[in-house]
Amino acid sequence: MSKNIKHIGEKTGKMLVFGGCYSNLQSLIKLKELAEKEGISPENIIHTGDLIGYCASPVECTDIVEEWGILCIKGNVEENILSGSDDCGCNYVEGGRCEMFSRSWFPFAKDQVTSQNLAFLDKMPNQIDFNYAGKRVSVIHGSESYISEFIFKSTSWKIKQNNFDVLDSEVILAGHCGIPFADEKDGKTWLNAGVIGMPANDGTPFVWYLILDDKNGFEYQFRKYEYDNFEANQLMMEHSLPWSYAETLMTGVWDNTEILPEQETKETGIALQLDKSLEVS
Repeated sequence: MSKNIKHIGEKTGKMLVFGGCYSNLQSLIKLKELAEKEGISPENIIHTGDLIGYCASPVECTDIVEEWGILCIKGNVEENILSGSDDCGCNYVEGGRCEMFSRSWFPFAKDQVTSQNLAFLDKMPNQIDFNYAGKRVSVIHGSESYISEFIFKSTSWKIKQNNFDVLDSEVILAGHCGIPFADEKDGKTWLNAGVIGMPANDGTPFVWYLILDDKNGFEYQFRKYEYDNFEANQLMMEHSLPWSYAETLMTGVWDNTEILPEQETKETGIALQLDKSLEVS
């Protein structure tokens, strides 16, 4: 597919960034409530891709997001559903557990989505560019060149710098890897808001998002929240989706660490303590 870049100009005011809804309706409903409580308008809310995923409510989540009117980019899941692929395109280890599980949840999502859902997904750009608090910002899913590239906190700065160079941006808002982090160097800032559809492999049921603020220049804060993860778990079980992923909603620990670098693997089950973070309810 050719790359579709959406330029949205200058943004001002508080912004909310989140990733990986993963068809988790209960978490999405809670996040929408938090955004409304914060008074953040839909045009200042960005989803970094993979609206559809492991959980049980792909249609309901897509309908809510379309009606909500927020800014969204395609993740690899949306791209592969639209292309008619047989898998999610997550760049999993061939023959691994993640690939095995994807044979269950991806066909379920693909079969569930409606023609209206597909039309909405097709309108999503692959990238969003804007200016904010004097910074040039780009929103991508994996990396600039590869939608399914996993870039983590421990990923070398050289790889991140190459993305900044190609995008000509000072801030990158990325998704895909499932774990929130910030990495800053030489005036460049790579931010991953994490995902709201699954915990961050840190042994807690919390899910994460990001707030941007321009009151005093470019500022950001990670936030985490709880939601009705038991209901989300039960819906996955009712639809015969992978038991292990349903269990992750409760335990906060992933089934495996196939996609994780050594550093992030070592941090499995350790509650995330991010600078500039806040728990909300």
